[in-house]
Amino acid sequence: MKISYKNISLNLEIIQKNNSDDFILFLHGFTGSSLDWKEIAENIDSRFNIVALDFIGHGKSESPADEKFYSVESIIEQIDESINRITKNKIILAGYSMGGRAALCYANQHQEKLKALILESATPGITSNTVREERIANDENLEKFILDNPIEKFVDYWMNIDLFSSQKKLPGEKLKFVRGNKLKNNPVGLANSLKGFSTGKMLPLFENLKNIRTKTLLISGELDKKFSTISLSMSKLLPLSENIIIKGAGHNTHLEKPKEFLNVVNNFLKQF
Repeated sequence: MKISYKNISLNLEIIQKNNSDDFILFLHGFTGSSLDWKEIAENIDSRFNIVALDFIGHGKSESPADEKFYSVESIIEQIDESINRITKNKIILAGYSMGGRAALCYANQHQEKLKALILESATPGITSNTVREERIANDENLEKFILDNPIEKFVDYWMNIDLFSSQKKLPGEKLKFVRGNKLKNNPVGLANSLKGFSTGKMLPLFENLKNIRTKTLLISGELDKKFSTISLSMSKLLPLSENIIIKGAGHNTHLEKPKEFLNVVNNFLKQF
């Protein structure tokens, strides 16, 4: 399904499991797409219909040159437009990594539209100004690398950074599928996503978490010490949250341990 946001085409993949108006909207990570959720979407609680958004600059959504479409404010508006096109009911919003940050930014402004939040390996941002400036500088170098090299070279570099080291244990066919999906992305879209919506550009939301009174499931991987620590910190600030660490998984728990991820999410969904 294609929707228009300020004359920019955004792609939504929909799996209609029933005739209800109950939906879960999935948001992928940087370099990913809605296809990343296929295995999860097909096996999630059948009481919920599934929608997965291709972020601007990713998947089958457009990759405009204008950087304003990639800002935090624009991303929030795009999620809101997607929800408005899908349902008038409250929705469950689930996001991984960059998608988790986007979901959190959306909840900070529109929690009245949410039934629940599922945040996988997400962060509320960087509180230190010095660290934020360093992150912006690093991302600027990465933007240049993306635009100055073939997409294959960037994808191979990205899949081999330390954050994803645990994925080397995955079957070759699965890694080939993941790589193939990443290669379909537009370099301009990826570079602009870093320019507009990198963690460094996002205002930290730690102080705002106490005001988000939406039931929230936090998921992280045991092998991902950084984001497991961040999730624990978030769980102490979010009033209605539970924090689950999936054993043997790294940053992308739904890719590395899909059965365990599904078990955790489906147990959480039983309360709705």
